[in-house]
Amino acid sequence: MRTEHPFSSNPQAPCPSSSSDMLQHTTIPINKGWTFKQADKEDSKFLPVAQFPTNIHLDLIANKIIEDPFIGKNENDVQWIGEVPWVYKTLFKSPTLSAEERANVKAVLAFDGLDTYATVVLNGKEILKTENMFTPERVDVTTYLKKQGDNELEITFDSAYLKGCALVEKYPDHHWGCWNGDTSRLAVRKAQYHWGWDWGPALMTCGPWRPINLEMFSSRISDLYFTTDVDESLDSAEFIAKADVEGTASEVNFVVSLAGEKIASKTVKVIKGHATHTFKIDTPELWYPVRYGKQPLYTITATLRHINSEIDTKSKKFGLRRAELVQRPISDQPGTSFFFRINNIPVFCGGSNWIPADNFIPRISKEKYYDWVKLVADGNQFMLRVWGGGIFEEQAFYDACDKLGILVWQDFLFGCGNYPAFPEFLALVKREAEENVKLLRHHPSIVIWAGNNEDYAYREEQKLTYDPENKDEESWLQTNFPARYIYEKILADACKELIPDTYYHFGSPWSGKNTADPTVGDLHQWNVWHGSQEKYQNFDKLVGRFVSEFGMEAFPNIKTIESFLPLGKDDPDRFAQSSTVDFHNKADGHERRIALYLVENFRYAPDPLEQFIYSTQLMQAECLASAYRLWKRQWKGPKREYCGGALVWQINDCWPVTSWAIVDYYLRPKHAYYTVKREMAPISLGVTRKQHLIPKDKHTRAYIEKKTEIEIWGSNLTLNDMKVDVVVKAFDVITGKETYSKTVKSAFTLPENRSTEIASFAVPVRHPNSDEEGRTVVAAYLYEEGMQVARYINWPEPLKYVHLQKPKKLEVLLSRDGKEVEVSAEVPVKGVALECGDDGVVFEDNLVDVVPGEVVVIGVKGATKATEIAARYLGMA
Repeated sequence: MRTEHPFSSNPQAPCPSSSSDMLQHTTIPINKGWTFKQADKEDSKFLPVAQFPTNIHLDLIANKIIEDPFIGKNENDVQWIGEVPWVYKTLFKSPTLSAEERANVKAVLAFDGLDTYATVVLNGKEILKTENMFTPERVDVTTYLKKQGDNELEITFDSAYLKGCALVEKYPDHHWGCWNGDTSRLAVRKAQYHWGWDWGPALMTCGPWRPINLEMFSSRISDLYFTTDVDESLDSAEFIAKADVEGTASEVNFVVSLAGEKIASKTVKVIKGHATHTFKIDTPELWYPVRYGKQPLYTITATLRHINSEIDTKSKKFGLRRAELVQRPISDQPGTSFFFRINNIPVFCGGSNWIPADNFIPRISKEKYYDWVKLVADGNQFMLRVWGGGIFEEQAFYDACDKLGILVWQDFLFGCGNYPAFPEFLALVKREAEENVKLLRHHPSIVIWAGNNEDYAYREEQKLTYDPENKDEESWLQTNFPARYIYEKILADACKELIPDTYYHFGSPWSGKNTADPTVGDLHQWNVWHGSQEKYQNFDKLVGRFVSEFGMEAFPNIKTIESFLPLGKDDPDRFAQSSTVDFHNKADGHERRIALYLVENFRYAPDPLEQFIYSTQLMQAECLASAYRLWKRQWKGPKREYCGGALVWQINDCWPVTSWAIVDYYLRPKHAYYTVKREMAPISLGVTRKQHLIPKDKHTRAYIEKKTEIEIWGSNLTLNDMKVDVVVKAFDVITGKETYSKTVKSAFTLPENRSTEIASFAVPVRHPNSDEEGRTVVAAYLYEEGMQVARYINWPEPLKYVHLQKPKKLEVLLSRDGKEVEVSAEVPVKGVALECGDDGVVFEDNLVDVVPGEVVVIGVKGATKATEIAARYLGMA
């Protein structure tokens, strides 16, 4: 028999139902009526919060106490916020319970995330102190709740920055040091980018940044999880469902369903707080990465029962897939491979690095997360790496990756420094790791966890102690690099216990001994931009088995720049070298490095601003396309996976800024987004030109023959062999005349899922060794059954030397139905960029090269007959 007992009229409190023995698990959001104030200021008054969950900056902005830190140089004016305490409070009513229920119920306050040093007081009694932004907390408040009426919940947040400073002083023997931010961040378990990074502001947030709930229950499912094992044949899968149970409820009913249809079910007894059952699923519907198959998501539902009454229910979606990181010897080269194989399919993981999409996480909506991941999928990318200086992302992020087929590389949250290992810190880290792995382990998109970002590289720079042959774990704590114990012991143990079927990598980059080793593990290739500042045309010499970071900066869209200028279009600082524009670039030496790569490659000027923005975006686009193209060339098939992936730094921004992002804060793609999309297309062509100098003898400086050759290869990332014709044409860049046209290969086989060399020959000119090569543009095309499936235009470089002509007949025509733009010109034109003032108009491609005699067709969405589309190109006045 079930008796209904209503809660009070508090709109936050829904009505629970119960059996005569147990109360049904009920969750009451504590999300109304919150106020806040500065805790150490006597005349400070409580003000309403902007939203909930929230953080202090959002609330101060909403109450007009501070200006938006993203505008102008306001960041400087809000630094005080991170150095004073803040208090949040609200009232909530106790649920109405019968005497029988009250004797049998537990009340728990669940804090999903408090940022960071919080003291929680309920009805005047301290119930919790926290020291970790990432660790959810649960507090039994059964004896603290009032039987009726209002309960007062108050949370005081101390300065994480000052706490960190105090910890640094408390442990002077530790070798403190880091790149980015300051050393106080190393002592604090808080998002490290809050201290500022070379792409983001220093904004020390605090507050209840994730939901707070009151839970009422007699018994509950405390965790629902599983392990999966898909047979190598892919014909069957073993799915072991597991539920941890708090309380005395006696049985759990597991139901596995797909698309709303029940696949299997089983009711099992709860034994010592645990229930489990192994399901065998024949002919499973497998989860694949985008482009390689569908992303079916099963649902596992666990229902907790007691005396025929349902007490609690939990559900999680999951995908069935085989996910392997393949590290094996390769042919003809030293070292081992490093690539991901999903459902027996080797995947070249072209993709991006992901940072938090805002400095103020609570305002990122589920829809915005989805839009970000959709941009990645639409851009032909396969993987996102969640970088270690941010957060364990919101479930909405991983849900979007699951749905859209984007693989996830997940870092643990350590970055660019030498972290301490005093006992209290290790305890915080252990619990943080365990709790967050539990929260995320059901996502099929996550295929690897890594211990940190660049901490081993920092160790190498500082020459800290590290002996890979030393396996005495306790001795690591006595060295000046004690964090090894975190990465190789604490995190490794957590993954081994909680996610035994997911690969754990000690760090990124990590190869075992030398993080710069290109033949083993993953590599962060920063010798373009940082380091030796190589030319980006030489990326083929900078390859690694898996390049998990590389990048080039570019200015964002003009609208994004105008968004952070206090007076927008009319701001006197609306020019490329202004102090406000410089303030919105946090990279050390950015002026010199942007100028270096621009001056090496293009004729450019800082004015007008729009053309300078274009120049930087063209530079970034050419740079990143070169890396993807040259590294994907090294994906050569079984036992020759010389490069297994490339993840650009970075896909996104956390504020409006000039950075390495290929899409800016407002989700406006830079031109590199499109060149990466083309390079990662299912079928693509690569062309490179190389100059060889051949002296007549070993002493001569006068008699040197110069040969300029082009090399052509094709990349087929599909799972089917292709028969293609390869057509090569050449054009005079000055006259526009076609000087060469030939089918260099007929019915040529491009084997599935690899890159294949096609041809190598001298640049087709009438008079070799006469500098005609410097005015010859080479266009290569792939045709399958008479249809063009890929094209690539190769130019003499550096482009600043090329005598580019201004086209007299550059046509940009919107089709009658508004779904396509046709681009053509009578001379070769480099980097035609389509522009539209309407943000609702979205181009499917952009920054295209055009040669005479062809029409380049670009898809467009959101256009109407009245839409005005302009074009910009290299060499435009």
